[in-house]
Amino acid sequence: MKLLYWLDEWLTLCRDEQQTRLPMSGSDLLGDVYVKYEFVDLSKPLLFTFSPAGTNLQEHDLTDDFAPWGYHLAQKQNVNIIAFQHLGKSNWFRSRNLIFFLEQLSTLLSPFKCRLGYGLSRGGFAVGAFAKLLKLDQVLFFHPVSTKNTEIVPWDNRSSTELAQQFDWQSEYHDVDLGHAKGYIIYDPTNKIDRLHAKRYPQLTHLRVFGMGHGTHASYLTKFGFYKQVAVDFIRHQQIDIAQFRLQTKTLRLKEEYYQSLNKANASSPHRLALLSTAHQILADEKEEHVQEHQAKIDIQPLIDVALKHQDEHPNDAIQLLEVAQQIVPDDPLVEHKLKQLE
Repeated sequence: MKLLYWLDEWLTLCRDEQQTRLPMSGSDLLGDVYVKYEFVDLSKPLLFTFSPAGTNLQEHDLTDDFAPWGYHLAQKQNVNIIAFQHLGKSNWFRSRNLIFFLEQLSTLLSPFKCRLGYGLSRGGFAVGAFAKLLKLDQVLFFHPVSTKNTEIVPWDNRSSTELAQQFDWQSEYHDVDLGHAKGYIIYDPTNKIDRLHAKRYPQLTHLRVFGMGHGTHASYLTKFGFYKQVAVDFIRHQQIDIAQFRLQTKTLRLKEEYYQSLNKANASSPHRLALLSTAHQILADEKEEHVQEHQAKIDIQPLIDVALKHQDEHPNDAIQLLEVAQQIVPDDPLVEHKLKQLE
């Protein structure tokens, strides 16, 4: 465990000397968990990330260039990072090797005054479970999972819960324990299990995104930079601009692909499909009204002026300009009259 030895020696230095030893990076293998770290500046936050489900990485897949989930994001924001990547498909960060490492690590981080945690689903569980141990100040979770202890969450009947029972859910760090950490939890309130898990985080600010499911649309939301932009704001400012967040989620709803993705994900539920259809129609009406309001504010006179100025030398260009004007204001009599003349 190279990091623990390095930190132990590093702590004996004064703060200025500690800073001169940076940047420092490396990696360790903790049984079924791989950790990669980079320390760049004592004045910057220290970010902890734990990988979500969706990978089946094995030890032989690890290379010097491999970066755990969230590692590159932290590098781009120029913050300190300790990123944990689970190995194997069904891995809930419950191994004794990992827990021993974190218990030792937690005593060696006093130079870092601002500590953040970020995770999706399974990764969010790990951040929440170890938040108090690591003395995290702020956390950001998507798709909440508070525990897989069936005595605590008997309503979590996902297949992942059954698979998770191969691990110990009675000993320490098996349940959410945020300590003094504040922050944000983002989830779909129409997903009953996510909603119930989210209720177990009362000290966090709850941000609801209807239709985002539980990881179902992760690749879709990633495509539009949804997770990345929220995470970047959180890492940079240790808070989320909620007004901007609302605008971002509304922008997502304006995209037809969003509803196509939702319909595909909910194909087996007639009830959900009916709700989506209603929501889609309401949105279509809102978009049409918005377009009409926007068109009414557009002054097409400059387009007409340019078209008339060049109608003799460049009649085809004039026609194209007038056609654009007609699309903006379909019933304008002057545009219609000039088009007939030029055609």
